[in-house]
Amino acid sequence: MTDESRAPMHAILAQPRGFCAGVDRAIEIVERALERFGAPVYVRHEIVHNDHVVGRLRQMGVIFVDDVDEVPDGAVLIFSAHGVSRAVRRQADGRELRVFDATCPLVTKVHVEVARMRRDGLEVIMVGHAGHPEVEGTMGQADDGIHLVESVDDVARVPIVDPQRVGYVTQTTLSIDDAREIVHALKQRFPSIAEPRKQDICYATQNRQDAVKLMAPQSDLVLVIGSPTSSNSNRLREVAQKMGCEARLIGSADELDPAWLEGKRRIGVTAGASAPEVLVEELLRRLETLGVKTVRRLEGVTESMTFALPKGLLSPDS
Repeated sequence: MTDESRAPMHAILAQPRGFCAGVDRAIEIVERALERFGAPVYVRHEIVHNDHVVGRLRQMGVIFVDDVDEVPDGAVLIFSAHGVSRAVRRQADGRELRVFDATCPLVTKVHVEVARMRRDGLEVIMVGHAGHPEVEGTMGQADDGIHLVESVDDVARVPIVDPQRVGYVTQTTLSIDDAREIVHALKQRFPSIAEPRKQDICYATQNRQDAVKLMAPQSDLVLVIGSPTSSNSNRLREVAQKMGCEARLIGSADELDPAWLEGKRRIGVTAGASAPEVLVEELLRRLETLGVKTVRRLEGVTESMTFALPKGLLSPDS
């Protein structure tokens, strides 16, 4: 073992990291529904993309389903934080279900933008990742006239009837830099393209990516805690990599390979917006057993955003 590999290691902790207001709200909606109505409570799709959160809620009596048809009459059904299409809402409305909507309000804002643009006669281009539930829900806000682009190359191929009558929206959890490049290409092809009234990429996504941009140049390795299905967690890993730093996405401390630390002295740690702080604490304890001596917490934005709960789940004194 070299002298470098024996040198003391230090952890650098990003700020902000972990849960955002939309995730906090979604999880609280499920927990309050369990308290008020008892188990089982049904959730369409994973409430948020984190295996730890989903596993804990499953143990509490939550049943996760892919289709509304899987929910028995009279049951409680919750829509996930990613949002659902109008067709799914209609399907639920046609059943004898008690429905609560945990869609992040910032995703709902994008849904409203799509509806407004279609009402104004615009075709809509959505910038996002195919197959992601947020994209499926947002695309499902229009019966037609909406197109998905995932890259700059896609922009040249998107079929638009009238280039003067088009607008765009974006998935809320994209890489800010990648989205900027795609939007620039859209504006080059469609100079009069209508924009969202406010940026669709959410504050939490931007803040966590900015924190990684600050942390990555100070790190030899960046560890991002998040599930493989989490879009915003994957984007954090990509941000660090694009800055020239080795980066790994792990679901928990158990997935940390000690070999990754060989020759590393500064270990950056962050967590996606759907990853709980308990996973960060477990990772820091694991790093300590592997030779990390100190933890330096970076300064960053302090988030104070909160979102209201559905009326049917408010406590009497709320």
